[in-house]
Amino acid sequence: MSVSLPSAIIRRGIFHSLRFELAFVLMLGMIVPVLVLAVFEVGISQGPSRVVNWFVQPVVTNSILGVTVSTIVSIAILRRLRFYPGVAVARSILPVMGMSFGLLIAVIAVLRIEYSNRLIIICFLCVLLARFAVTAMRSRAKGVLYFIVPGGRVDLVRELRSAPVFVMDQPSLDSLPDCAIVADLYADHDPEWERFLAEAAISGRPVYHYKQVWEAETGRVQIEHMSENGFGALVPSFAYQKMKRAIDVVLCIFALPFIIPLIAICAVAIKLDSEGPVFFRQRRVGFRGNEFRVLKLRTMSEGHNGENRDLSITRSGDKRVTKVGGFLRRTRLDELPQVINILRGEMSWIGPRPEAVSLSKWYEGEIPFYRYRHIVRPGISGWAQVNQGHVAEVDEVDEKLQYDFYYIKNLSYWLDIIIVLRTAKVVLSGFGSK
Repeated sequence: MSVSLPSAIIRRGIFHSLRFELAFVLMLGMIVPVLVLAVFEVGISQGPSRVVNWFVQPVVTNSILGVTVSTIVSIAILRRLRFYPGVAVARSILPVMGMSFGLLIAVIAVLRIEYSNRLIIICFLCVLLARFAVTAMRSRAKGVLYFIVPGGRVDLVRELRSAPVFVMDQPSLDSLPDCAIVADLYADHDPEWERFLAEAAISGRPVYHYKQVWEAETGRVQIEHMSENGFGALVPSFAYQKMKRAIDVVLCIFALPFIIPLIAICAVAIKLDSEGPVFFRQRRVGFRGNEFRVLKLRTMSEGHNGENRDLSITRSGDKRVTKVGGFLRRTRLDELPQVINILRGEMSWIGPRPEAVSLSKWYEGEIPFYRYRHIVRPGISGWAQVNQGHVAEVDEVDEKLQYDFYYIKNLSYWLDIIIVLRTAKVVLSGFGSK
């Protein structure tokens, strides 16, 4: 089989290796600027001994160690993010690096460690530039190339627009480029195709079931039937859920001093803008199907408790939304009081959005397996929200549920990190608000 393809698509060179990335970023982002800073502060005429003495100062060694750890952590996170759908690594560089270096500053402040402001700032800027340079070197690579074995339900993969897809016409590895092979592994293939799949796997080529590829490229899970997670079970990892709950509480405690003043400012604006209470409470369906009252800042002139289905649906250009309410919705500031729901254990920072009781009952009657989304705590932000925005109609909710199932199936701190990063973009852009 012969296919004419750009070499940049089928070849993954040294620029994509972890060794190159670590060496390049640490060299240009840390070693070179630190040496230049040492010469600048000590003076080239002072001799090697003075330079060595400068390096062994606690303020310098602590800063170098902290920058090294932060840089390696940021590289590890960015490399991991490549494996999740819809993640533009270039756009994640600044947020991830800001987060890792921000944690470094927090640790230094809490432990009162001696450090050099100048060294950390210079290294941060240099590491940032070096990491963008690595991304630029990889810019010609188009990602994974998929070759499809005909048969079964692989046509679903052929519809993808996020990656180059080619259909094979004969079961041969000859002249096949560096690619991933996709097949419906449950279909009844002819013997020659079965032998081809076995030979491809033995040769070290990645062979995927079509559903794995579709889910990875779209960030959704089809809901013809409930899909098991990586442990072969319907129930997400209890250990991770407990760890996630502990992190939720800790983050709430740290966030409260910043959230309370913001809520106070928003409360004054709401009072000046329209009559009515500052806070809005509504019955929602949450963890394990239990009902609870979600707490939000009021954004509408008319309130309701979630019993009326029509009132529970917020449509584009809804006249009930006040001027201040529109701003609060676009920036998601109306969700801030839900930190109380998190502390109560009713919600999490990240998870499927809780629906009003009336809407939840409607969806359960129309969409099979809808109730399964309640197996994890609902969140202030979620995978569906950062990909799809606010929806209410049944056909849109069906797609939203596919995003929710993807989150539940792939529940992990890596996916939570992606949602946090993309939530920041949503807050700045107002994506999906109504």
